[in-house]
Amino acid sequence: MLKFVGTAQAYPAKRDPELRTADFREIADRYADPAGEAQAARCSQCGVPYCSVHCPLHNHIPDWLRLTAEGRLREAYELSNATSTMPEICGRICPQDRLCEGNCVIETAGHGAVTIGAVEKFITDAAWDNGWVEPLVAGTPTGQSVAIVGAGPAGLAAAEHLRGAGHAVHIYDRHDRAGGLLTYGIPGFKLEKPVVMRRIDRLAAGGIVFHQNFEVGRDATLDTLRDRHDAVLIATGVYKPRAIQAAGVEAAGVVDALDYLIASNRQCFGDTVPEFASGVLNAAGKHVVVIGGGDTAMDCVRTAVRQGAASVKCLYRRDRANMPGSQREVANAEEEGVEFVWLAAPEGFAGDPVQSVRVARMRLGAPDASGRRAPEPDPGAAEEMPADLVIKALGFDAEPLPALFGAPDLRVTRWGTVVVDAATMQTSIPGVFAAGDIVRGASLVVWALRDGRDVAAQIARHLHSLDVGARKAA
Repeated sequence: MLKFVGTAQAYPAKRDPELRTADFREIADRYADPAGEAQAARCSQCGVPYCSVHCPLHNHIPDWLRLTAEGRLREAYELSNATSTMPEICGRICPQDRLCEGNCVIETAGHGAVTIGAVEKFITDAAWDNGWVEPLVAGTPTGQSVAIVGAGPAGLAAAEHLRGAGHAVHIYDRHDRAGGLLTYGIPGFKLEKPVVMRRIDRLAAGGIVFHQNFEVGRDATLDTLRDRHDAVLIATGVYKPRAIQAAGVEAAGVVDALDYLIASNRQCFGDTVPEFASGVLNAAGKHVVVIGGGDTAMDCVRTAVRQGAASVKCLYRRDRANMPGSQREVANAEEEGVEFVWLAAPEGFAGDPVQSVRVARMRLGAPDASGRRAPEPDPGAAEEMPADLVIKALGFDAEPLPALFGAPDLRVTRWGTVVVDAATMQTSIPGVFAAGDIVRGASLVVWALRDGRDVAAQIARHLHSLDVGARKAA
């Protein structure tokens, strides 16, 4: 260990932009064995592991880095897997620069952070290659069942823990494949789909039952699921796109980010996608403008490049330093030919189908409530920008679940997120729990995994109390 002075920071080499933009494969392979171990050996084994502190899952990062450096990859994987149900997925898509690596002690000392995410991917992919990933084995049957609404990361994490505790688990999801945004929201160049599917296959092999193309409210009410099961978990995520207030926003060719990404991911699965085939959700040959500065916007611009767009621009109303998305993703996008237009916001859309975007130039004013400098229009600095595909990527809000689920007693905040008891994670309806983005708002996959783990423990405690109560009554 402690090799950070003599061994330079090195991430797995990325493929050349011209090559990687020709497909939807991940842009970098994992480390070869000696390189992965050498990078793990850069860890300083500091007394206060800020990497673990700033990881939502509180992974035992210094410990599995040490095991990796010693060549004990199976033990490193098992320790990583002890706190995370999807370590290879977190290794690929977590914004490590804002979490573990951004708080690495040797990063603050100027030596460059330990490449924690790349090492996590390295050891977990090695585990899959070598057959070290064990099947999900259900615990002693309890005779109790749980319904999980939503097959995204929070729901899948909770399902694994609950099945391991011996409960029957049924997952109900509106899509034809499980995984939520892991499957249909995140492009393959960040997360190849076989990586997700093998995790889902493992859960199904462990006895978790998936009900696909199932919408609560259409195929059953929430009360129906409560009658069928001993507990219900709402883990739907947030899917309602935030709107743009600008003239012409309803024009053909102005589309929502998630519709665009789902169509692209379905096309990569080999599905028949009429909206892609017709060109409605296909960037090929078009001048594309993406509005937004988060990770979803980065996914859209990089997808458009791979679809053969004539040009791709990203408009963001603040400057680069204040954008919410990963700086690594911005750098990747720039390498691939995306043009970023900072301090810019749409003022209106011309044509139907859309032909151009009227762009208002912005400047940073006084700080807002969060402390960030609020953008304000810069008078007289508007311009017209050609566009025949505009993608709105301003983030997501909660859908109106009480109305959709036929559950007027389900309490929600003014933003539509579900209100839960802070200690038990139970909603206003007895026996109904909620976790993930539908509680905290649009957030990170790693936080969804943490919430799934936590809510599984609360549901198990609740089911145990029901069982004890039933035995006492008998």
